[in-house]
Amino acid sequence: MAGGSNLKRVKPTDTQRMTRLKKETPAPEENGIFVPLEPEPPDTPIQRGFISPGRAERMKLQLWLADNIRKSVAPNIPLDLPLEKTPERAQLVQQRFQQALQKANIHPPADISPQQFFENVVDEIFGYGPLEPLIRSDRITEIMVNGPYVIFVEQKGRLAESGHKFLDDDHVERIIKRIVRPLGRMADSEHPLVDARLPDGSRVNAVLRPVAIDGPSITIRKFSKDRLVMDDLINFGSLTPMMAKFLEACVVSRLNIIVSGGTGSGKTTLINILSGYIPEHERTVTIEDAAELQFKQRNVVRLETKKPTPESPTEITTRDCVINALRMRPERIVVGECRGGETLDMLQAMNTGHDGSMTTVHANDPRSCFDRLESLVLMAGVDFPIHVVRKQIASSVDLIVQASRLRDGSRKITHITEIQGIEGENAILQNIFTFSDQGDDEDGKIIGEHEPGGIRPRCESRLKQNGFNFPAAMFMKRNTF
Repeated sequence: MAGGSNLKRVKPTDTQRMTRLKKETPAPEENGIFVPLEPEPPDTPIQRGFISPGRAERMKLQLWLADNIRKSVAPNIPLDLPLEKTPERAQLVQQRFQQALQKANIHPPADISPQQFFENVVDEIFGYGPLEPLIRSDRITEIMVNGPYVIFVEQKGRLAESGHKFLDDDHVERIIKRIVRPLGRMADSEHPLVDARLPDGSRVNAVLRPVAIDGPSITIRKFSKDRLVMDDLINFGSLTPMMAKFLEACVVSRLNIIVSGGTGSGKTTLINILSGYIPEHERTVTIEDAAELQFKQRNVVRLETKKPTPESPTEITTRDCVINALRMRPERIVVGECRGGETLDMLQAMNTGHDGSMTTVHANDPRSCFDRLESLVLMAGVDFPIHVVRKQIASSVDLIVQASRLRDGSRKITHITEIQGIEGENAILQNIFTFSDQGDDEDGKIIGEHEPGGIRPRCESRLKQNGFNFPAAMFMKRNTF
């Protein structure tokens, strides 16, 4: 295919998909992040991917140099542990690199500049190898490693293959261990599923062999260096100023809030922003699998779950942390995500003097969120009748805030819904604000607007007690006639 040297081999039936990929994937020169995709032999497994012999030889040379230089610079630190980059070490690495090239009579490969070759070696010594330029880039929000030869990234809500590659499966696993070992977690065939975080707070999930069929997998949800605030969400069109003011009032007035949404919808970001409205003097305990929440208040205690290791076989679950948090005199408890029996303990905390608590739940809409809360409570192993569970949820949770990632990649708050109680066997859910989707424009961007639900919330009296007097027109639907 003329001009197609940077495109992957395709089957005839994949023409349309690859045409779209070609349009969406930025050229390498556009931002310095993407690397041209290598042509692949016809028999290459499409999910596994491929690395050319020349590129593999170059990466072997990079790893050989990196390992030998690192052993000379920091002989007492294993290769699968991170090495802090100090000015002294950086200068020493540059000297050893030049010495190694001269002694071994090595010349950088012709397909890469000498400076880029040196930077790749440095990334292997101090960083996370091929992932390092992607982690450094502020334009990339997510990195997805599907085995050693296929690395996708998310940029402006769109996914594209980056062209970066690892040498082999062992290379990927070494980088995984370099991420998780400082946290006291194991990553091997006996512990193939692991959650972790980078030093900057970015969330990491890794899957190793034998669970990962096509090679070790890494998913990195990058932590924004510039912490978002509510004004940023308003500017992005995620919600309106009226919705933002209403949410501020709900947090200050100590309503219990569930942030619901799918993967990548912005639930954790929204919890971080809402936490900014918690008064400085209130003691808050946060509980997470991998610490991501970044509260600005001083009176915050951060707890993190613990996985068993050979050196420390004890496991500390989210439920253990929630139960312990009740003994820590918190005004509020914030759980990063409820996904099991800890939901029951969280609801009981919300209903026993810890008003203003928050958590996130995976669900597609507020009604599904309520149903999922029922299922999660039953996972605690209690033998409650379902109507008792529903009453417990309705009496504990005041508000469901639905965050969604829409088809054009934008993230919006699509529902702010109040739980008003139980009528018969059903929960009464009332939308305070919703997003009305009106289709797409010619560029594929969603056309729509946020609008009030038309009914004043039952929690209005609590908001007034805390100094928030909203006009009735704020909740009334616009006259479309």
